[in-house]
Amino acid sequence: MDIRIATRKSKLALWQARHVAEKLTALPQTGVISLVPLSTRGDEILDKSLQKIGGKGLFIKELEVAMQTGTADIAVHSMKDVPAVMPDGFCIAAVLERANPADAFVSANKVAFSDLPIGANIGSSSLRRQSQLMAIRPDFVVSPLRGNVNTRLQKLDEGLYDAIILASAGLERLGLDAHITSEFTTDMMLPAAGQGVIGIECREDQQDLRSLLLLLDHPLTRQSTAAERRVAAVLNASCQSPVASYAITDGEHLTIDALVASADGSTVIRKQRVGMASDAEAMGELAANDLLEAGAGELLSAEST
Repeated sequence: MDIRIATRKSKLALWQARHVAEKLTALPQTGVISLVPLSTRGDEILDKSLQKIGGKGLFIKELEVAMQTGTADIAVHSMKDVPAVMPDGFCIAAVLERANPADAFVSANKVAFSDLPIGANIGSSSLRRQSQLMAIRPDFVVSPLRGNVNTRLQKLDEGLYDAIILASAGLERLGLDAHITSEFTTDMMLPAAGQGVIGIECREDQQDLRSLLLLLDHPLTRQSTAAERRVAAVLNASCQSPVASYAITDGEHLTIDALVASADGSTVIRKQRVGMASDAEAMGELAANDLLEAGAGELLSAEST
C-alpha cells in the first residue's frame, strides 16, 4: 500500500512526518511512502493570537481537506494540537509512544528560573502555560510568542524576552535540547493533553488503512492520551483554554491529574483520579466532572468573555 502523508512545513512537523514515514517503510505491507507538505492558516497568521483566529485546529484543517479530496492518505500531528473532538469522518488511527511530556524553561544566558528578576518578560502564547506560570510567579509579564521553534529561539536570542516556554519534546526532536535551561515538574506545570505524543489521522471509512496504521499504535500511550483528551472534551475546552491534563499508566492502573486555572494564575483548580487503565476515558471524564463540581465551568466561562 502506497501512503501519502500530509504535513505542515515547519521543521518539527516535517521531522514528525519523516519519523512516521520511517516506521511505515519498515512494515512489509507498505509500498511508496511520500510527504505532502502543506501550509495552514495557523502557520500563516502570526500577528494574531490563536484564540482570536480560531484556536489550534487551524493547524490541521488544510491537512484534513487534503485527505478529503484524495491528495493525501494520512496526516501526522502533535496530539496537543488536535481538538479534543474529532470532526465527522476522521479519526486518530494510531498514536506513537510518548516522548518527553514536560514543558521546557528556556532563558537568556541560562539564567535559572528562581533567579529571574521581578517583572521578567516571559514569552508564551499558551494560556495553559501562562496561568500556571503566573500562579508560581505573579510578578512575571507574559507576552505573546508565535512562530516555529527556531523562530521562537531567535526572538529570545534577540533579547525580546527574558525567557520562553516550549515543549521539551519538540526541542529534543530537533536536536535543540541544549537550549533547555530546566524543565518544569508536573507539580509546577501540568502539560497539555497529548503533549509529547505524535498522532496519525485518517478518514474513518478507510478500514484497510486503519488496520495498517494500528500496527504503529502504542497501547499505553493511547490509554493515557484518551484520558487526557476526555478531560478537554467534557470541559468543552479548546487547545488554548487554561486547561491541562496528564495521565500515566503502568498498563493496569491509570492516574490522571487535571487542572483549570484563571489566566492570571490567581485561581487554580486541580483534581486527581486513579483507576483502571482499561477505563481511561471514564477516568478522564470523572476528573473533568470533579473540576466542574469545584467551579471549573464558571472559571472557563469567565475566561472566555
